[in-house]
Amino acid sequence: MPANLSPEYKAAEAAFKKARDPRERLAGLREMLRTIPKHKGTDHLQADLKTRIKELAEEVEAPKKGPARSAPAHVVRPEGAAQLVLIGAPNTGKSSLHARLTHSNTHVGPYPFTTQNPQPGMMPHEDMHFQMVDLPALSPEHPVPWLIGALQTADACLFVVDLSDPSCVEQAQAAFAILRDKHVTLTERWDTAGGAGVSDGNGDDPFAMVLPTLMLANKSDLLGNVAAEVETFRDLSGFRYPALAVSATTGSGLDEIGPWLFSHLGIVRVYTKAPGKAPEKNRPFTLRRGQTVEDVARLVHKDIAHSLKYARLWSRTGIPGEHVGRAHAVADGDVVELHS
Repeated sequence: MPANLSPEYKAAEAAFKKARDPRERLAGLREMLRTIPKHKGTDHLQADLKTRIKELAEEVEAPKKGPARSAPAHVVRPEGAAQLVLIGAPNTGKSSLHARLTHSNTHVGPYPFTTQNPQPGMMPHEDMHFQMVDLPALSPEHPVPWLIGALQTADACLFVVDLSDPSCVEQAQAAFAILRDKHVTLTERWDTAGGAGVSDGNGDDPFAMVLPTLMLANKSDLLGNVAAEVETFRDLSGFRYPALAVSATTGSGLDEIGPWLFSHLGIVRVYTKAPGKAPEKNRPFTLRRGQTVEDVARLVHKDIAHSLKYARLWSRTGIPGEHVGRAHAVADGDVVELHS
């Protein structure tokens, strides 16, 4: 029986897919359930919506303190320029990479399944930060029931492999099978990575997710010809993800991750200033390529975005102090003075 979804439901679904904040996503799910046509053709989708609403509500609406909040949170609120999730098979060195990149206190152990819950940390890059979330290892023997909730706010994925392990291909394929079963697709395409993060991979499945993926070939210090090992892995696995050779032990290759992500995510840094004052050069707002002066104003404050009349713009190539409208696309390094 066809679902015959209404325009109201489709609008709510579009808002849900665009949202990154967990509370906004929860509001979107509830609006989807409210507006979905109630008939046999939507019974399965209604049940799925109710399940996801229950799971997400337990995460974002539970008390933050006291015995009622004894379980750790599995939804990490996005911060920084982008949220990246670290995924991989057991013993690939995800947690060691996370600790090295973010200077966090992530527990690292020489045994599998050290990470039990999402571990967020901030990786600095120039005058901004990327949020790195270390997730438990993916293995058929160790299911992660809350995985979908942890992925829904991510912009992209760092898939960690240990090419020195003879079983690395089989382990990676098992991890990808787990993701496929949960309707999660990791893609080598980064040309659409600058939007709302996790995107729709199937028009008939509102919860299908597609994450742009960068493969990190960890423990490269244990390998001889790293480039040849990466190509062999690609040939045997069929995975064609872009890859960087890194080592959490020696630090080799780690300084390439930030610039690579900055470029491929299409990040734009914009600095604001008050009239007659110098710009705040140490606190950029981060947007994506193609976003506008109005988007900058919205990041400053939604009331400013509503009342915005024009802006003055200092760019690397344009006229200093040029008057522009709210629809003007900003570029990396722009300085914006908002006038309401």
